[in-house]
Amino acid sequence: MKILVTGGTGYIGSHTCVELLQKGYEVVVFDNLYNSKRDVVDKIEKITGKKITFYKADMLDKESMRPVFAEHTFDAVIHFAGLKAVGESVEKPLLYYKNNIAGTLNLCEMMNEYGCKKIIFSSSATVYGSPETVPITEDFPLSTTNPYGSTKLMLEGILSDLCVPDKEWSVVLLRYFNPIGAHESGLLGESPNGIPNNLMPYIMQVAVGKLPELGVFGNDYDTPDGTGVRDYIHVVDLAKGHVNAVEKATSANGVNIYNLGTGNGYSVLDIVKVFEAANGVTIPYSIKPRRAGDIATCYANPKKAKDELGWEAKYDLQRMCEDSWRFAKMNQ
Repeated sequence: MKILVTGGTGYIGSHTCVELLQKGYEVVVFDNLYNSKRDVVDKIEKITGKKITFYKADMLDKESMRPVFAEHTFDAVIHFAGLKAVGESVEKPLLYYKNNIAGTLNLCEMMNEYGCKKIIFSSSATVYGSPETVPITEDFPLSTTNPYGSTKLMLEGILSDLCVPDKEWSVVLLRYFNPIGAHESGLLGESPNGIPNNLMPYIMQVAVGKLPELGVFGNDYDTPDGTGVRDYIHVVDLAKGHVNAVEKATSANGVNIYNLGTGNGYSVLDIVKVFEAANGVTIPYSIKPRRAGDIATCYANPKKAKDELGWEAKYDLQRMCEDSWRFAKMNQ
């Protein structure tokens, strides 16, 4: 089977390419390299010993995608490409709406034109807004607290609507919680441009001395230590969930929705403490004001993914921290 991975040189996309190749899938990637690097393709091939086909293409430029579809016949698309920083989306909402919504519409039009109607969509736990209770199940009310989350929720609706008039469409919506960690080889991990928006890359830059301290955004939430609580999942576990989702998308039509998380909630300071203990590194931090769009507590009930996809997270928080640090040291 041949799978197209949009945003395949990004953090989650690159790890998913590894898992797909190791399961025997053919993989084609396109990415505009906005927040990633071309050499990620070489690293994926080094890890797996297998070749992937890479195109530099941008979903906002619909015709740049045409050679990808014209030259290959895909069994399914895994759609990662998009902007993903909550804070930036609050500051630049038009950028997020244009890139994430318009780009995905172009992708779907191209898929329709070339008869590829199976898509696994990279959604987010942000579509649950500020949940009244935890753990979160897939049937919780949906709302958003920031434009990034709003783009994910809108796209879930758009993709679901495709399945109403055309029963050939199969849509799997994967609602991620908080991916951290890196590939055990140290070759792949999260390496954003500029000051990181996500917690673990921020910790990494403090650990290697690029930043003086970690900014902890808010310590007055209604949580055990006042800092935000999230469900942190190893990126390799998350990637494996996509392989299972491909099997679902190619065997069942309609819309299927799954949380991908561990079912455990950890605070920002929990992560700092486990990272320090696992790696023998001190992480100085200071408390900053809350960020717009952030919520207090968010963690998954992942039972549906286990029951229907045969998937569950395997790696613990210590392993996530160890793998993150290995990647940071090898890629300073």
